[in-house]
Amino acid sequence: MADKKDNILNWVQPGDKSGEFKRQTSVFRNWIENKSGAEFPAEKGRYHLYVSYACPWAHRTLIVRKLKGLEDFISFTSVHWHMGDKGWRFATPEEQIPGENTVPDPIHPDFTHIRQVYFEQNPDYEGRFTVPTLYDKKAKRIVSNESAEIIRMLYTEFDDLLDEEHKGVDLFPEGLRKEIEEMNGWVYDDINNGVYKAGFATTQEAYTKAVLQLFVSLDRLESHLSTSTTPYLLSSPHITEADVRLYTTIVRFDPVYVQHFKTNIRDIRSGYPHLHKWLRHLYWTFPAFKDTTQFEHIKNHYTKSHGQINKFAITPVGPVPDILEKEEEVAGVKYALEK
Repeated sequence: MADKKDNILNWVQPGDKSGEFKRQTSVFRNWIENKSGAEFPAEKGRYHLYVSYACPWAHRTLIVRKLKGLEDFISFTSVHWHMGDKGWRFATPEEQIPGENTVPDPIHPDFTHIRQVYFEQNPDYEGRFTVPTLYDKKAKRIVSNESAEIIRMLYTEFDDLLDEEHKGVDLFPEGLRKEIEEMNGWVYDDINNGVYKAGFATTQEAYTKAVLQLFVSLDRLESHLSTSTTPYLLSSPHITEADVRLYTTIVRFDPVYVQHFKTNIRDIRSGYPHLHKWLRHLYWTFPAFKDTTQFEHIKNHYTKSHGQINKFAITPVGPVPDILEKEEEVAGVKYALEK
């Protein structure tokens, strides 16, 4: 089966003269529903998330799982940070990899790679083997591998089983839905996916186009946050989906994207004071953000898995620290503030 597929480590296929990275559309798009007769009903202990701490798309699901208090309802396994020519692999029993549940697959003890979960369902599967993958342990089926839809399932479909505190966590409030959807559109295209379009580009033209648009949109976010009446995007009184979806890119920006993806017009800590403050507020205030952010996975994955970009798999030491303390600033910003 593997012989039929293009090399999954070719993020831009050889011979593509555009040099542009094109993200694959997710294949599994089923839905957990809290209703009688549902194909995938909301049940405690039925579902399992396969994730990577390195992957920003998978990271979203871990944040929402924790914000909604679903730790006892949906189990998870993180893969090893390294991606080879067979895709994501599971850690072995002998490896001591940081991060909760970075262990062998507890559901399929003989599986060594995520690809086997996909082939279990469809032996002729020819797409990418992506995380997050939401898996139904009872039906032995993949429910979804689309992160944007997985997190929305978690918002409401388990609410009847939750305590009042977590049932009240509303990440997609009615009054902000239109604004969140609008922001999602350009944040996804220009920033979440924009860093990849810059980093995986194989022509100067593709890179320049992507990186310039990325920073236009970062400037736009900085402007949004400069006028926000709260610590969150869209002047929301609390965390929303817009914050979750942006966070997983911004927390990786300085440690990885600036050098590895050449998104180096500015960094966050010295170039975007409002975004930097927003980032640190989420990380240091809410365990759902801090506890699911594993910098060793993040830095090692990108720099040691992307041979197309980083031939010798050298991981830069900096920046130090990976994230600054809540009230700490880099020297240049501190000096400017004192003036």
